[in-house]
Amino acid sequence: MNRKKSRYVCQQCGFESLRWLGRCPECESWNSMVEEFAPAAAAKRTGSDTSSLPQILAEVKQLKTERLDMGMAELNRVLGGGLVPGTVVLLAGDPGIGKSTLLLQAAAKIDGLQGRVLYISGEESTQQIKLRAVRMGLGKNQIMVWAETDLENVIKEIKKQKPDLVIIDSIQTIYIPDTDLAPGSVSQIREATAQQVNLSKSMHIPVIIVGHVTKEGGIAGPRLLEHMVDTVLYFEGDRRYQYRILRTIKNRFGSTAELGVFEMSSEGLIEVPNPSSAFSAERPLHSPGSVVAACMEGSRPLLIEIQALVSPSPFGQPRRMMTGIDYNRANLILAVLEKKAGFNIAGQDVYVNIAGGIRIQEPAIDLAIAMAIVSSFRNKPCPEKMAVVGEVGLTGEIRGVAHLSRRMQEIKKLGFSSCLIPAGEQTEKITGLRVIAVKSLEEALRLGMDQ
Repeated sequence: MNRKKSRYVCQQCGFESLRWLGRCPECESWNSMVEEFAPAAAAKRTGSDTSSLPQILAEVKQLKTERLDMGMAELNRVLGGGLVPGTVVLLAGDPGIGKSTLLLQAAAKIDGLQGRVLYISGEESTQQIKLRAVRMGLGKNQIMVWAETDLENVIKEIKKQKPDLVIIDSIQTIYIPDTDLAPGSVSQIREATAQQVNLSKSMHIPVIIVGHVTKEGGIAGPRLLEHMVDTVLYFEGDRRYQYRILRTIKNRFGSTAELGVFEMSSEGLIEVPNPSSAFSAERPLHSPGSVVAACMEGSRPLLIEIQALVSPSPFGQPRRMMTGIDYNRANLILAVLEKKAGFNIAGQDVYVNIAGGIRIQEPAIDLAIAMAIVSSFRNKPCPEKMAVVGEVGLTGEIRGVAHLSRRMQEIKKLGFSSCLIPAGEQTEKITGLRVIAVKSLEEALRLGMDQ
């Protein structure tokens, strides 16, 4: 009698073990090991395939493919100019952030003009999709919608319809009926994704898969899932704010540094072609602790407002709260201000925030963070028409940043009259923009704030 071989799989990271463990040794999560039965082994392919023989790179024929225009400039930017035929895209984000809304809008723009779209939903009924479409003004669109979770039926329908784009919302709801694995389990997600990738490559149909995220912010399912697909996108943002950020984590057909900005409204997502003006539109004038910084997200320069609040701490342990920036990086800047600039901030509560709900990891905003903290500490506002660029080193020096000329052009474009930059950088002169070059943090605080 054949007995199926069982194993225990972590539902957080995909780690496998022959026995049950209370704590996963890979991701250290508790009570996440679930017993699963190993699926039947796939039959080995026999015979030779001449297309898989080694070839000289110079003799490989280059395919000329036209990308599928998604109808949204911000989405095309993140994808590298559109969807390449046969691409599998994984879109992840927090629940309710707007993933389904984004894909429904993109499908409506594609359908009819460039091709047919098959929208497969495993979480909503067709009536629910219709209600959202009517609210967004897309109720009369010709998109093919289908509420289905059986992978075999999904594959048969895709082969029958041969659409130009397939959207699956979401991969966690798709199951394989021939297995004893529970829907949404790690093995089910892995196998369903693998079959979708094979189908996409063989039929040259782009597929967009929606994935859930864990409470830690990572994509639910095995880490292998991100390696199986061609592109991984994260749709993020604070639901209390109207702005949504679409980031590229992995892209085999484009840059991974691009960023798309959207604004959530009652009628769906609206593209934000000029995020700099949007993020600084509500900036208070003549207010201590407010500084504008110029950062780069891929090929796009952004002007953001950094706010800081420094106040005496009523407790023995001062509080440090950072929103939108790296916590450890902010503590490093506080230490440099304490040691190199002589500011006694050790007994102060410090709060730093990037307005608009955006998150920036670039070190080029270090100087702006330092100036915002000092501005609040002194209760003295920075010049309202000045933008700041520069990385702060551990010895208090101001280090150079990349793409400085593009940052300065964006600064001038938004009506700023001066900018604080690292000394020694070779930049072109911009008419009407005063450039203040500094070498150290002390010099930056003296020239930038005492105007």
